[in-house]
Amino acid sequence: MNFGNQSTRYLIVLLTGVLLFSCVTSASAKQSVEIELTPQGKQIRQVYEELLVKLSAEVIQSLPAETLPTRAAFEQARGDVSALSAPSEKDGPKAHQEFQKQKSAVEAHALEAARAVLADSESVLSDDSLDGKLMRIAILRHGTPAGLAEFAQQGEQEKSLLDNLLSDDVLMKRMLMAGGANGGEYGEAMQVYTAILGASQRARKPGILQNLALGTALHQPWLSGKERGSVNGLVFADNENPDGQVARYLHYEKAFLSGELDPAFKDFNAWECRFITNDPYTNDELTWARQMLRNFRPDHITNENHSWRYVGLVKSDLPYCSTTHDDSLGTSQQQALALGGVCGRRAFFGRFITRAFGIPARRSTQTGHAAMNFWTPDGWVVRLGAWWSMNWCGPQGGLDFYLDSRAREFPDIYMQVLRAQWIGDAFGEEDVNLRQYGRGGGFWDGLAFYKKRAMVEDANKEQAAVDAELATLTEDEARLLGESDEILGQSEIKEIEVPEEDRNIVVAEDGTITVPAVACTSPRNNNDKVTFLRSWDDGMQIHYRRLGERPEILRYSIEAPEAGKYEVSTLVATVSTGMNAIFRINRRELVDVKLPYSKGMWTQSKPQVINLREGRNSIMITFRAPNRGVSIKQIELKPVK
Repeated sequence: MNFGNQSTRYLIVLLTGVLLFSCVTSASAKQSVEIELTPQGKQIRQVYEELLVKLSAEVIQSLPAETLPTRAAFEQARGDVSALSAPSEKDGPKAHQEFQKQKSAVEAHALEAARAVLADSESVLSDDSLDGKLMRIAILRHGTPAGLAEFAQQGEQEKSLLDNLLSDDVLMKRMLMAGGANGGEYGEAMQVYTAILGASQRARKPGILQNLALGTALHQPWLSGKERGSVNGLVFADNENPDGQVARYLHYEKAFLSGELDPAFKDFNAWECRFITNDPYTNDELTWARQMLRNFRPDHITNENHSWRYVGLVKSDLPYCSTTHDDSLGTSQQQALALGGVCGRRAFFGRFITRAFGIPARRSTQTGHAAMNFWTPDGWVVRLGAWWSMNWCGPQGGLDFYLDSRAREFPDIYMQVLRAQWIGDAFGEEDVNLRQYGRGGGFWDGLAFYKKRAMVEDANKEQAAVDAELATLTEDEARLLGESDEILGQSEIKEIEVPEEDRNIVVAEDGTITVPAVACTSPRNNNDKVTFLRSWDDGMQIHYRRLGERPEILRYSIEAPEAGKYEVSTLVATVSTGMNAIFRINRRELVDVKLPYSKGMWTQSKPQVINLREGRNSIMITFRAPNRGVSIKQIELKPVK
C-alpha cells in the first residue's frame, strides 16, 4: 500500500533484509548488558534473523499494491502534532491557554486525517490471513534474534520452548493480545508459563486461572533465583515478588476458589491479570490484608463506588504524615497502616490492598509525587494524585496507558490495532513514543495509535466529558487532594438498618453480660464519627473513625443481674498502637481500657475491673482526640468471683 509501481514494491522487498538487520543492530546497541552468544547461539541467531527477513518480505509482497491517496495528509497532520512545543512555566497562563487551544485543533485534525486512512485500509486491517506470519514477525522483532538466541542457546529444553511458541498460532495470539512479554523475553515467559501449568491442573483449562497464569508469566518472565541475562526490549515497571511466580499464582488460585477475591476477578483477561500478581510483598501479607480488611473495615470491600473500593482505606485510616519505621509493628505494610506516611507509602499500600483482592493496579509516578492506577468496572482510574496526563509508569505515559486500556474493551476491533503494529514491524518501522502520546514512530504504528483514538472516541463520549472535568485539576491541586483525607465525590452519610436481634444483650448463666457494639442507645445510626457496619462473618460492628468533626460518646444501658465487681473487656480490631478507650460507669467511675495492637485481627482487650449495681447501669465509651480508627464488635462484662 502506497508503494507506487511494481518495481518500487520489488525494491522494498529486496531492501527489507537490510532494514531489518539495521533495526536489530540498533536495538542491540541500546542494551545495557552486551549479549554473549556461544557458537551455537550465533547459529540460532542467524536462523531467527533469516526467518525475520523471509517473513517480512512475504508479508510486504502480500499487501495490496495500490497507493493510499490519504496517507500524505495523515503524515503531514502527524508532523504538525510532533512539531507542537509547549510553553514554559515562565510564559504565563495566557500562553498555556493558547497552546491547549492549538493542541486540541491540531490533534483533532490528525484524528480526522487518520479516519480517512483507516477507511482506505479497512480491508487490510480486517484480514486475518497474514496473522500467522505477522505474529512471528512481532515476536522476532521485539524479542530480537539475538535476545531469543541467548535464551535458546541454554539447551534443547529452552530452544524447544521457543520452537513451541513460534509454531502455536493460538498461544502467540494470546500472548500478543495480552501485551507481549515484558522486556521482549518470550523464552523466559514460556518458562514461567510452563512451570505454572505444571503446578496447576486448573491453569490448563481456559478461563480466569489460565489468564492469570499467562498474565503472570508475561509481566514477570524472569524466574526467581535465575539470572536475567540481557533484556532485549522495553521493560514495563514490575516488582520481583518474594515467593516466586508459581507460588504467587497458586496463592491467588486458592484465594479465588475460597471466595476471597473481588467478584470481578473471574472475568479478567490475561492483559488485566498482568497487574495483579507483581507485588513485592509476600503471600502471607496478602492473606493478612484480606483478613484485616474483612475485620476492620468491611465497608471498603463492599463499597458501591468502585473507584474507592479497597483503596478507600488509605483515605480513612492511613494518614498523610512523615514516614517512619518500627519493625516491632510487623511487616512493611502493617507498619504503613500503623504509622501513616507520605505519598509513596500511601500509594504503595493502595496498590497492595487492591491487588490483594485480585483487582489490577499499577504505579503512577508524578513529578514530586506518587499515586496509583487501578481497574474499575467503568475503566481504569487514577487515585491519590493527578490525572492521566500528569503521570507515567516506567517507559509508558499515563495517557498512552489509559487510551490502550479503553481500546482493549473492544477485543475484536483491537485486533486491527495489533495488525497495524505488526505490519509496521514487517517494515522495520520505529514504534510510536509511549511517553509522548502518539508522537514519533512509523506510518503503520502511528495508524495503530490513531485507530485506538478513533475506537475510544466513537464508544466513550460520556467518559470523555468526565475525563475533561478531571483533567482541569492542576498537578498541585491533584497532589494536595492525594495527600489529604478528602475523597473526591464523597457521598453523604447514609443510614443503615440495624436489626433488633443484632442489638440483643445476652446474660449467660454465670452472669457474664455480652453487649453487641451496635446495642448503644446513642448514637442510633451513622454519623461523621461512628459507622455501623455489617460484619463480614455475621452480626454487626461499630467503627469509630479517626476522622470526624468532634469526639463521639457511645452510650449503653445495661441490666446487671446482681451488684458487684465485673471485668470489662472489648472485642476490637485495631491497626495502630496507643489506643485507649475511656469507660465511664454510672457517671461516676472512670476506667482507661488499653486496646491491643491487633493488626486488624479481632482481639479481646485486657480486662479492667469496674463496679456495677443491680439493675440498670449506664456505660459511656469514648476515645481521646486525635484518635486512630478502631472497630468494636462487642463488650464483655464478667463477674469477678
